[in-house]
Amino acid sequence: MLVVCVEVFKRYILNAPTAWIFDLNSMLYGTLFMLCGAYTLAQDGHVRGDFLYGNMKPRTQAAFDLVLYFLFFIPGILALIYAGYDFALESWRIGERSTVTAEGPTLYQFKAMIPLAGALIMLQGLSEIVRCVLCLRSGTWPPRLKDVQEIDVVEEQLARSEFVNDADKKMAIDSVHQMEKNEPGQHKGGV
Repeated sequence: MLVVCVEVFKRYILNAPTAWIFDLNSMLYGTLFMLCGAYTLAQDGHVRGDFLYGNMKPRTQAAFDLVLYFLFFIPGILALIYAGYDFALESWRIGERSTVTAEGPTLYQFKAMIPLAGALIMLQGLSEIVRCVLCLRSGTWPPRLKDVQEIDVVEEQLARSEFVNDADKKMAIDSVHQMEKNEPGQHKGGV
């Protein structure tokens, strides 16, 4: 966002646009996107067809996930790491630069993120496989580590609100806390 804001300022206020900013913006966005794959897997945020999966018992879900991890995930991520490594290595070897603009920035640092992101996703995938095994043994999903929840924002906004009385504020906050109590340990996917 900072790169885009600086470019907008330079282009429209200083009338001095930068030719390579598009390349840099794409590389930064791509790097962010790739490196967030493992985090998204850790938060169970990848899209999944829940119409069947959501109605399965935890052990059935775990068995289903385990099969899919071994059939598709591990071979796919290993292929990504292997191909990404070759891709990045060749880019470093030739000192590759972007051809989108005349003075394009170097690309090899960006391409090195491909095998790194693959390795991080594989590491998280191994953690997910352990979760599946634990669920098969116990019959319940182990709880995931919690990230910052939006409840903090809701509480802050309600606390400053002039248009909501104290009883309604308390009721709204309590209902969100109650929903959070009911969620731990549930294995739920995206869509």
